[in-house]
Amino acid sequence: MRPQLLVVSLLALCRMPAGRACLQCDRKTRLLHEDFLLSAASVEKQIALTMIRDHAYVTYRQTSQAHRGVSDPTTFYRVSTEYHSEFNRIKKTLQPGSGTIDAIQIMEKGRKILEKHLVIFIREGLCPNKCGQLYQRVIDCSSCKYKLYNCPSPPDQLDCGEHHLEAEEGDQAVLNCFLPWHSLIQGTPEYHFTWAPGPPGSTQLEESDFQTLVVTEEPSVVLNQLHAKEQGTYRCSLQDRKATVFSTVTFFLTVTALPTQTPIQLITLPTLPPRYTSSTLPLTRYQLLSIIATVTALSLVASIGLTVALGLTMKRKMKELRARRMVSVY
Repeated sequence: MRPQLLVVSLLALCRMPAGRACLQCDRKTRLLHEDFLLSAASVEKQIALTMIRDHAYVTYRQTSQAHRGVSDPTTFYRVSTEYHSEFNRIKKTLQPGSGTIDAIQIMEKGRKILEKHLVIFIREGLCPNKCGQLYQRVIDCSSCKYKLYNCPSPPDQLDCGEHHLEAEEGDQAVLNCFLPWHSLIQGTPEYHFTWAPGPPGSTQLEESDFQTLVVTEEPSVVLNQLHAKEQGTYRCSLQDRKATVFSTVTFFLTVTALPTQTPIQLITLPTLPPRYTSSTLPLTRYQLLSIIATVTALSLVASIGLTVALGLTMKRKMKELRARRMVSVY
C-alpha cells in the first residue's frame, strides 16, 4: 500500500467510534489523541499508536461499565480537565518521535483518572435520593448521549419523613419539604400542599380527607396568624405535570389556643340601710361645693389683703429711708 493511502486510512480509523467511553466522548480529548498520533515519526509508528489508542478506548469502556456505565456532566468535566492537564504535562517530557511505551503511559493515565472520578460519582453523585423517586440525567458512557437513569425506591419509601410542629395562636409555621436531590429532577415539578383538619395523628386518614392548600414551584409555604382550627395533618407532594409523584413529606401541626382572659369585675358599693336619708348624711354634694367655693373666696381675699399690706409697708420704709438721707446731707 502506498504511504499516502495508508495515511488516509489511518485518519479514517482515528475518527471511528471504537467503543466510546466517557473520556472519549469529549471532542477535545479525541483531537489531542489525533494530534499525538500524527506526530509520530513514521507511518508504522502511527499505526502502532492507533492500535494502542483503540485498545485504551476499550479499557475506558470496560472501566465505565464496571461503574454503572454512566457519568454526569460535572464528573465528565472533571475527568476531561484533569486528563488534558496530565496529557500536556507528560507530552512536554517526551522526546520527539517517542515510542509506544510513552503512548501506553499516557492512555493508562487517562484510565486511572476516569476510574477515580467514576468511583466518587457512584458513591456520592449517582442516585443521591434515599427516598422518593428520581430520574437522574446522566451521560451514557457507551453511546455518549444523555439519558434518564432510574433511581427507584420501594413504593412505601416515597414518603420522605414526618415532622411535628407546634405553634400558638397568632404565630406562624413554616412547611418546608425541599430535599437536595430535588434539584436533579428534570422539567419544572410542582409542590402540592394539602391538609386534613383535626387533631394531628389522632385518626387514620384517607386520601379523600385531604383538601388542596396551594400548588407552587416553591418548596415551602408559611402559615401566618394561625388559629386553633388550622391545626391538622399537612402533606407536601412533589409532582410533575403528569401527576408522577417523586416524594411526599408529612407535617403534624398542633396549634395551642391562647388562654381566655378573665373579665374584670366592677366592685359595687353596698346600699345604705333604710334609716339613713340624705338629711342624716354628714355633707351633701351641694354643701361640699359651697364650702369649697367659700374657702376659695376667703383665700383670694386674704391674698389680696396681704399683698396690699406688704405694698404699704414697703412704701413707708422708702419714705423713712429718704428722710434719713436728707438729714445726713444737711
